[in-house]
Amino acid sequence: MLKQQPLLQDIFVAIQIVTAIIALFYFQKNKKSYWIWFIFYLFFIIFTDHFIIQIEDFIHIKKQNLYAYIVIPIQFLFFYWLYALKSLKSKEIFTIFVAIYFASFIPVELYFEKLKVVFSFNYIIGTLLLMVLVFLEFNKQIKNDDILEFSKNKMFYINIGVMLFYVGTLPFFGFYHSHPKV
Repeated sequence: MLKQQPLLQDIFVAIQIVTAIIALFYFQKNKKSYWIWFIFYLFFIIFTDHFIIQIEDFIHIKKQNLYAYIVIPIQFLFFYWLYALKSLKSKEIFTIFVAIYFASFIPVELYFEKLKVVFSFNYIIGTLLLMVLVFLEFNKQIKNDDILEFSKNKMFYINIGVMLFYVGTLPFFGFYHSHPKV
């Protein structure tokens, strides 16, 4: 492992907490819009990341399975919903991406060796789909005047966050023990 990993994890935790605190300031403003779900998403991430051991003990499901079958799929489904349905307004993209993501579990269950942390194949597929959505969102912003008002555009900042924390961590999580035994 990298020597810098504990420092990077501490920075990651700090960013999560700061983001959630900032989101709380906007709770009342977003209370009646779909953006309220983004605030809940942020707290879901913090809660699961910091209390996963207690959750594991309480419901008697291994941490790896909690992440692989519950936590990470909820994260991807949330972003597919936010990008495809809410921002891009495309039920077709949402349905196709959800179907592809869930279909990525089939080869893992049938052919791949179970991994120690998360199932890399699912994470890679989920992140690749998320990358497509980020591209489509940036493309949408560039094609109209939204890009000029990027400082007021929540999706611009979400794109940056997704690129840093999902696409940026793909080499660490997605390729962790990625040599499947078929």
